[in-house]
Amino acid sequence: MVDAFRGYDLSTRNRNRFIEIRCHRRERMTHRMFIAKMLVPKRPLAVFPVLALWVMLALPAVLICAQEQTPPAQPTDQKPATPDSRPTPPPKPRDDSVGKSKIEKETGTVNDRIFDVLPNYGTVEGKKSLQPLTSGQKFRLATASVFDWGAYPFNAALSAIGQAKNDPASWGQGWGAYAKRYGANFADNSIGTYNTVAIYPSLLHEDPRYYQMGKGEMFHRFGYGLSRLFVTKTDSGDTRFNYSEIAGNATAAAISNIYHAPEDRTAARNASTLGFLILYDGLANELKEFWPDIRRKVLHKTNP
Repeated sequence: MVDAFRGYDLSTRNRNRFIEIRCHRRERMTHRMFIAKMLVPKRPLAVFPVLALWVMLALPAVLICAQEQTPPAQPTDQKPATPDSRPTPPPKPRDDSVGKSKIEKETGTVNDRIFDVLPNYGTVEGKKSLQPLTSGQKFRLATASVFDWGAYPFNAALSAIGQAKNDPASWGQGWGAYAKRYGANFADNSIGTYNTVAIYPSLLHEDPRYYQMGKGEMFHRFGYGLSRLFVTKTDSGDTRFNYSEIAGNATAAAISNIYHAPEDRTAARNASTLGFLILYDGLANELKEFWPDIRRKVLHKTNP
């Protein structure tokens, strides 16, 4: 009886437990199916509204978190614009005419004194052609060169050399002889300058100015300076043989027979004077060509 009761009691207890477990499982499955129906609709296209809903809910939170993590902007030193503040005007281009003499402005040349002493009129820097000069401008250019203060020590040095060599011997020594030599050298250079810069260029319509080459190989520029003794520009801008240089200095050598010593009035001395005048002009051309380089690289001066 006891055993039968126990078996009956055990089977009844197990049955009740089994029913309880099944009911519990059924409730959980029903809950899960409800959630699944809410989150995953039966139609596939209905997924997009659900995702959009999640994005709309999550986006404000993401933006707030990002805003909190962004560091505050550092203050700048820039001052707010005021009505009085004005933009800085661009720098004005350098005016090449500032500091030039009247003759330099008229002729487009620059008297960039060689070694800050020797006159350098008639030199054109950085330009290949200019307006033609009038006869009056050519004469004023020659006058500026002849009576420039730098011409006096140059003629004084040449006269000192002649005095040391006692040339010509008939003039002898002393201050009187030195004055004659100084006058002869001054006349030689002055007459030669007027002939080659003013008189013959006006008659032959040639340009007496020296146009610097400025760039290129040294030997090319050196040859260019020498070639300007025989090649020149005309007033119309063409190039041709430099008649003014040769004829002008030859005329100066012929005129020098008037004031030189009697023993110097020979063809040999005339040829020597002509050669020296052309030589001086050639040396002047080379100094005009290379002086800007010496000024910049040796004396470290950018502008004249």
